[in-house]
Amino acid sequence: MSDIFSKRDRSRIMALVKNKDSKIELKFAATLKANGLRYKQHLSSLPGKPDFVFPRKKAVVFVDSCFWHGCRYHFIAPRSNRRFWKDKIDGNKNRDREVNKQYKEMGWTAVRLWEHSLKDRIPSNKLISALNEIKNR
Repeated sequence: MSDIFSKRDRSRIMALVKNKDSKIELKFAATLKANGLRYKQHLSSLPGKPDFVFPRKKAVVFVDSCFWHGCRYHFIAPRSNRRFWKDKIDGNKNRDREVNKQYKEMGWTAVRLWEHSLKDRIPSNKLISALNEIKNR
């Protein structure tokens, strides 16, 4: 099945996709504040431009979208332009691994949370572990 939009229109639509301050990030920010954690956001001076940065604790948190980061449970590849999307998502996954490696080499902790783990009303075990890890650093 081909795309119903022209390349120009599809490009314009994709450019509108938010890369920060998504609903999930805002919800996570509220959770951090409720737990008394202070943070900075989207520091471009750090590898991967993390969503949340805890400079004193040398920790960063990335909130990874199920689509853009290829969640094994929720990612559904678009039916058109399959090669492009496979390469794009694989590239994102490789970049994520490289960024994690850079933080490890810097002596920082990088925590990655899946979008789906933050959608529930009850915080996930991963979220609780991440918060505790950051607090106790």
